[in-house]
Amino acid sequence: MALTTLDPRTALVVIDLQHGIVASPGQPYTTTDVVARSAELADSFRSHGLPVVLVRVSFAADGSDAAPGRTETSRGRGTPPEGWDVIVDELAGHPEDITVTKRNWGAFYGTDLDLQLRRRGITQIVLTGVATSIGVESTARAAHEHGYHVTLATDAMTDLDADAHRNSVERIFPRLGETGTAAEIGELLAKTHSA
Repeated sequence: MALTTLDPRTALVVIDLQHGIVASPGQPYTTTDVVARSAELADSFRSHGLPVVLVRVSFAADGSDAAPGRTETSRGRGTPPEGWDVIVDELAGHPEDITVTKRNWGAFYGTDLDLQLRRRGITQIVLTGVATSIGVESTARAAHEHGYHVTLATDAMTDLDADAHRNSVERIFPRLGETGTAAEIGELLAKTHSA
């Protein structure tokens, strides 16, 4: 579904743009480009008085609050480097922003994200971040299930694998909401809130 509208009460939700995550290479977009596009959108949302939610993933040093369960893919073990879970400088430093810390792939489960959005009368979210097929897609699925209108800024997100990104964008996201580029979303935001 092509981008059609933004609700008057829309929030930007930025997934995992933190030092330890953006240090990994992204495909098909660099994490540097994703951070820049997300920061531009965040500035636009703030200028229109709309909420910006910065979601970060973090765990206790011993990993005791990480999601359990066996997987076929090995998980990183050990203590992450100091500051790995700190939001990148390009997005940090705005006291009006909401910060949500998650311990899972998606930003809704086990956090107060839904409460923060509903208290502000939010009916729609725009999603950016890393990784497209993991944190962003998990959050988009939960947002859809919670009844939010979902818009996905497809060039303000990236993945470790270009095929995984493409699968989410082409096959999954059209079932969960509307997609557009960061520039298209920014233009629609300006039109929606210029009156």
